[in-house]
Amino acid sequence: MPWTYLTLAGLFEIGWAIGLKYTEGFTRPLPTLLTIGAMLASIGLLGLAMKTLPVGTAYAVWTGIGTVGTVILGVILLGDPLSAPRIVCLSLIVLGIAGLKWLA
Repeated sequence: MPWTYLTLAGLFEIGWAIGLKYTEGFTRPLPTLLTIGAMLASIGLLGLAMKTLPVGTAYAVWTGIGTVGTVILGVILLGDPLSAPRIVCLSLIVLGIAGLKWLA
C-alpha cells in the first residue's frame, strides 16, 4: 500500500505544480483552491508512504514522479519546449525512480 500512496502523492504533486501556473500568482480563486487541495493531498499521501518506506527513497520517487509528469504536462498543456536532451534527462529520472522502487 505505501507504493500506492506514493504514486498518488506524485500525481497530486504534478497537479499542484501545473496548478500553480493556472493560479496566476494566486489571483484566481478556483485554481488556487484546487492547487492548495492538491498540495495537501500530495503531502498527506507522502506522509503515509513514509510510515514504511525509507525517507530518501520515498522523497526521491515523489519528486521524480512530479518532475517527469510536470514536464510532460508542461509540453502538452503549456507548450513548453521538448528536445532530445530533455527526453534523455527525463529517461534518466524514470530509470532512477524504477531503480529505487526495485531496490527498496
